Amino acid sequence: MEIAIDSTNTQKFTKASDFTPAELASKSIVDLLEKTQIQKDEIDGLIVSSSSNDLYLGNIVSEMIGIRPKFSTKVENLCNSGTSGIMLAYSLIKSELCNAVLVTGAEKQDSQGNKLTWDTSRGQYDMPIHWASLYAQNHFRKYGTTEEDLAIVSLKNHASANKNKNALFYDKQFTYSSIINSKMMVEPLKKFDCCYPCEGSSSILLLSEAKAKRTEVPVWIRGISQNNQGASFGSISNDLDSIISTRIAAREAFEQSKLTPKHIDIVEIHDAFTILELLAYEDLGFVEKGQGRKIIKENTLYTNVRGGLLGCGHPIGATGIDQTNEIVLQLQGRAGLRQKEGCKHGLVHNMAAAGTSTTVIILEK
Repeated sequence: MEIAIDSTNTQKFTKASDFTPAELASKSIVDLLEKTQIQKDEIDGLIVSSSSNDLYLGNIVSEMIGIRPKFSTKVENLCNSGTSGIMLAYSLIKSELCNAVLVTGAEKQDSQGNKLTWDTSRGQYDMPIHWASLYAQNHFRKYGTTEEDLAIVSLKNHASANKNKNALFYDKQFTYSSIINSKMMVEPLKKFDCCYPCEGSSSILLLSEAKAKRTEVPVWIRGISQNNQGASFGSISNDLDSIISTRIAAREAFEQSKLTPKHIDIVEIHDAFTILELLAYEDLGFVEKGQGRKIIKENTLYTNVRGGLLGCGHPIGATGIDQTNEIVLQLQGRAGLRQKEGCKHGLVHNMAAAGTSTTVIILEK
């Protein structure tokens, strides 16, 4: 059975609001339901992805939006929560337990997922920027990458965010000078090498092949894989050259799809820090190891056109879903000012906690 994506919705990302995670999720779902031909009583699955402490979110949101699904739950996998929810929805439909599954991600700015206090291997360095700085220092030392290369990544993604009204930094202009001269946070990473934890919500509707016949422009999931290497920083690659979970998930997703990196027209990469975008280019197979900066300098790949995490902000539970939504909109030809013409295949890369887990999804028009 083939699995299709029918409709999507993302709400405006903000620094803060008085809404609860359940209210954020419900708003996104209500707006999505206005776009689809699928009726409320046909939705037999609801998954809420969030790193909040709120319990029973799946059932609470179900009641708030007025559905009684066969299956409802909350998924938490740190920054990888959104695509973990999509993977669960895919599995429910593939196994024929459900036919129409809503996945919605919702997060508050003060989410517990923003600090890695559970990992004692990190010692006192329990903020994500500390491990990102180690990746960057290794790449600088071993492959000649520079602060200027990272600044180009940031400039590119912030410029793209200016075409995305849902992005946190939609109305803020960045220059190369303001990025390269921003405050040093943890060497060599500066303020604008880092994404901004924020709040927001994003939703997506997955359908069985039979129900997808009612979809105007279905987008098909051709490959989907996740790999988990544990939870602690000590469980990842010892040489800091690559993110193992990304390499494994990408290999499996490409094998499943029977495609290669050369077939991919557009990519959403998990750029929580600028260095991660360069590493992802390499680990996903678009360039050789150590050559990630070639893509940004030669502009050979269409990436993070919604603004990435750097330009959009990073509401943990919603990010992976919004990344997927962007690829869906591009393949449906509905991305507005961000539209890249002729897109047939797209890839989503979403990960968490120094790359201890990664999901890769390959989509086809």
